[in-house]
Amino acid sequence: MDEKEIVKTDVWKLYEQGIDYLRMHNVFDDTDRNYRMYSGNQWEGANLGGIEEAQYNFIETVVNYKVSTINQNLWAVHYSSENYENKDFRETAEETCKMLDRKAANVWEKDQMDIKIRKVSDDAAINDEGIMYVDYNADTQSPVNEIINKNDIQYGNEQDEDIQNQPYIIISKRRPVSEVRQYALDKGVKKKDIELIIGDKNTWEQAGEDAKLEKDDMCTLVTKMYKKNGKVYYSQSTMQVDIIKDKNTDLSLYPVAHFNWKSKKGWARGEGEVRYLIPNQLELNKTLARALLSLKQCAYPQKIANMEKISNPEALDQLGGIIKARGGSTLDDVNKIFSYVQPASMSTDVSKVMNDLITITRDLKNAGDIATGQINPEQASGKAILAVQQASQQPLVKQLTGLKTFIEDLARIWLDMWNTYTPEGMKLEQEIIDEETGEKSIQIVDVPASVLENLKGTVKIDITPKSAFDEFAREMTLENFLKAGYFTPQRYKELEYYAKALPDDSTTPKESLLKICEEIEKEQEKIAMMDAQNQAMMQRANQFLEGTPETQANTINAIQSMDNQVA
Repeated sequence: MDEKEIVKTDVWKLYEQGIDYLRMHNVFDDTDRNYRMYSGNQWEGANLGGIEEAQYNFIETVVNYKVSTINQNLWAVHYSSENYENKDFRETAEETCKMLDRKAANVWEKDQMDIKIRKVSDDAAINDEGIMYVDYNADTQSPVNEIINKNDIQYGNEQDEDIQNQPYIIISKRRPVSEVRQYALDKGVKKKDIELIIGDKNTWEQAGEDAKLEKDDMCTLVTKMYKKNGKVYYSQSTMQVDIIKDKNTDLSLYPVAHFNWKSKKGWARGEGEVRYLIPNQLELNKTLARALLSLKQCAYPQKIANMEKISNPEALDQLGGIIKARGGSTLDDVNKIFSYVQPASMSTDVSKVMNDLITITRDLKNAGDIATGQINPEQASGKAILAVQQASQQPLVKQLTGLKTFIEDLARIWLDMWNTYTPEGMKLEQEIIDEETGEKSIQIVDVPASVLENLKGTVKIDITPKSAFDEFAREMTLENFLKAGYFTPQRYKELEYYAKALPDDSTTPKESLLKICEEIEKEQEKIAMMDAQNQAMMQRANQFLEGTPETQANTINAIQSMDNQVA
């Protein structure tokens, strides 16, 4: 096809405009470089000759530590209602929120959100921004969460990091031509237009070196989302074919959430960890390469021999070989025929510079030995270790808060989808407790769409610590309570008062202690009841023995009469 005959769609033109803008900001080259440096491919393009590509990759260590730190908690979505106007609806709203919590927990588990949140955190730390796009499965009434590369999304306002404020958002995806053609056919595109959906090799903007080499015939499918009258609309197209134009999703929120590692003034994409670690990493690698080259050239003795005076030069390379001297040379002349040059010593500054580059860089990035937990747990209590770690992790509060906000944004998108895409109501799981037995069971209930619409839900994220030292601190606390005798009937009340005074997010297992106290109290009640019954029986026995023969006979007759009635 003649290039002059190509008529590009409006969405594609806007997409190309965004590509040019991101290229101007070096986003695509930066992405490849950041991931390359993190993964360890740090000598890309260097002509080293015979020098080995040696390196100490501290970038990966710093990133892994920080990402692990902000992901060491268990996350749970909790919905609550703000509908205070209707008091009669309040109880229904609270019960519905509990069922939505259960639904969100199921989505979290089935969609492997813990793994995806970790990957989004990796993207943010390595390449400034982690992004999640949310689709919807109508059959299961569940949101489907997909991680998107930074290179594959464009914002209408690249200076505003608030997703919901964007005038439009463009998402591009590389898809097989056959798949896109079938999708277009299903959406009612004319067959003559479908023939204009053709493959291309426009892979330069794809994230990662391997993504630039495609096996099948692929093309780019571009989706533009924008808001109109408070609702999200979208259009989809390839370079020459409009597949969907200006369709109303009825959603109130863009189904996109992102996590910026650090905010950057005037830039919607934030700032990650890797970019400004690269100069130190490269200098460390160069210094290490120079040190190894120096070792190869100077660290070992060099042989010097007068080959004219040696009749068997092959013996020079043999272990324990006898060197035969010509011309009747005496032992005094050996040094004139064969000798060694002693190795030169390398400056200790080289080793010091390498160690300083690693240590100081890690310390400045708050990823030194203390921060990463390089403490002997046998020489410190769990709480002491936690105190040191938590103090060193204070600089990561921004990242932890940002990740929490990101998850809240996702939960709001889920709720928006449930409100929008369940016009006939929603099936949710409700926990039922039997009043007689106290047993719990789950039943499926239909929640009307009107209830979801009136819910006006807000989102809260609950966090539970789960690091190794959190567990160690719990175990040590329980062991100390056991040794002090707080689990005995005489002292359990003290333990109960202590547990009630603990905050809900305490490292000490508050709920477990209260449950133990409750069990001890129940056992004490059973023992007290048995003692009371024994005392009553002893009292009746004494009364019988102290009674007159006539009274004893009447008592025996009454007991026999009761036995006969029971029989």
